[in-house]
Amino acid sequence: MPTALATADRTEATASLRTGAEYLRSLDDGRAVYVDGERVKNVTTHPAFAAAAQSAARLYDIAADPAMRERMTFTSPTSGKPVLRAYQIPRTHEDLKAKRLASETWSEATFGMIGRTPDHVAGFFCGYAAVPELFAAGGKHYAENVTAFYEKLRENHQWVTYAIVPPQIDRSKPAHKQSDPTLYAGVVKEKDGGIVIKGAQQLATAGVYSDYLYLSCIHPLQPGDENYAIGVAIPMNAPGLKLYPRRPFALQTDNAFDHPLSARFDESDCFVVLEDVFVPWEHVFIYRNLEICRDQWWKTPSHAYGNLQAQARYATKLRFMMGLAKRMNEMTGNDGAPPVQVQMGELAALVQIVETMLEAQETTATIDANGVLWPSKTTLYAVMALQSEINPRMVDIVRELTGSAMITLPSSLKDLDSPETAADMARYMGCATAGARERIALMRMAWDFIGSEFGNRHQQYEKFYGGASFLVKQNMFRNYDFGRAAGLVDKALALSA
Repeated sequence: MPTALATADRTEATASLRTGAEYLRSLDDGRAVYVDGERVKNVTTHPAFAAAAQSAARLYDIAADPAMRERMTFTSPTSGKPVLRAYQIPRTHEDLKAKRLASETWSEATFGMIGRTPDHVAGFFCGYAAVPELFAAGGKHYAENVTAFYEKLRENHQWVTYAIVPPQIDRSKPAHKQSDPTLYAGVVKEKDGGIVIKGAQQLATAGVYSDYLYLSCIHPLQPGDENYAIGVAIPMNAPGLKLYPRRPFALQTDNAFDHPLSARFDESDCFVVLEDVFVPWEHVFIYRNLEICRDQWWKTPSHAYGNLQAQARYATKLRFMMGLAKRMNEMTGNDGAPPVQVQMGELAALVQIVETMLEAQETTATIDANGVLWPSKTTLYAVMALQSEINPRMVDIVRELTGSAMITLPSSLKDLDSPETAADMARYMGCATAGARERIALMRMAWDFIGSEFGNRHQQYEKFYGGASFLVKQNMFRNYDFGRAAGLVDKALALSA
């Protein structure tokens, strides 16, 4: 039986962390989210977002659980209180492993379906705070701003998303040569105490559920584009900030049996419009600086930290996919068939590549002159370069394994319950190892994962997760040790000279 002191310690630890209930209350803050031409009054109660908001809240409850304190938190270096592990700047290989395990824990809570959980952009701000001198090149105060904001996020367990890609209006022209210079999000004027931003940016995935938007640009900018070369933090309820989610999948669902994934885990990709949004100077980290705007991604460990989380999430999702395929094979009685085992073996090989490359980012990580651990960039970009090509292959294998099973299902849950149809469902929809309801539930989940609009969004998401495949491959090109490879050729030529 726990002592009174131990109980008090656990209560204090939980109280200092954000709970799911506190998180949900924070979303009712007047943020401007628009669906079907109307402004959403409260995202926690709107049918398009309510279930996913509950899924998001569960992440905070997992982190606040005293039993998960070691896994999900670390001790703040300033307050001494437990804070989210997502905001830890790793200095040892064990630190990086701990961050990965925390990300896996959150990923398992959503089966890898929510990509931009709070630990994703948290990783980017860890990277910025680890190399503040990069921001100081634009002025010492910018480094102080980014460090202070990182600490604010860390101490208050905040969720940040980002919009870092300009809209697809006319990609043949740079930002400042668009038909209207305020089409792309950029600075339009300075005011006492800050700057004003106008324009649009994409794609704020999970913006509906976040506390802050980090607005910057990862696309190459040209001389003349200085107004768009910024890095700023904006509260989601800031006046003039509007979110336009793509069509919410939850609006097309009426029960979680028929739509087990899309009903609960739609993170809502959002197009962002900014109408003269004021940003105070303390939330400005990059200001009209092309070089720093570019280098924030590559000369800090930000991109590596954020995408370590992304790969942990992806590996979890692939394990879920493997489990679906395994259970479907068992139900159809094909699990022992040699051709099926061959396909499952190929699927397992591809999944294992992702898992092994994820762990290799830790084991081959390096420590910089400031004692900060950087995940292996070559390992990260290698697996990201493969992701857009192997993901469709893996999905196709699962499609082949299921055959017609996913499209010979009854119209809805009502067919199982109706007196007119229930007997036929029980007679013909079961299998040797499961009854009709159990089998249909599994096949519905498989369809939601692969064939539904939700499932197809995920295929598009994985294909372009790191940007267009040529961009990811260029990242790999920039980081591979060609010198060592070419040196072997030179040695071989010297032997034959």
